[in-house]
Amino acid sequence: MILIFKINGDFVMAANATPASHTGDEYISAPIKDDEEFDSRYNYSLVDGFAVKVDLIVSDEAEVRRLQAEYDALQYQRDRKAKYDALNQLELISDDAINGTTTHKDAILTIKAEIPKPI
Repeated sequence: MILIFKINGDFVMAANATPASHTGDEYISAPIKDDEEFDSRYNYSLVDGFAVKVDLIVSDEAEVRRLQAEYDALQYQRDRKAKYDALNQLELISDDAINGTTTHKDAILTIKAEIPKPI
């Protein structure tokens, strides 16, 4: 595991290998000192060519709860998307245009009825 820092020392990301987008003069790749495991709960600094764990990131519990509630409120969209992705929508639309049917619209309405949007 290596950590990527901007040239000014700001931590950017952890990765198994340096992405091509993070090479060159703008970034520095550094292994974690003493081969420790990366811990996303901590900030890291660049010290003598190594990534060193420095301080625990304090989370704002109210913000975490707000973000979780926002994520949870959109679960219906993720559930619907999984169902929409399982449809062969282009074929349904094409068949409807050729046959004068409404199978595509009916399939979408069925999914929306099965997974309603919360009020």
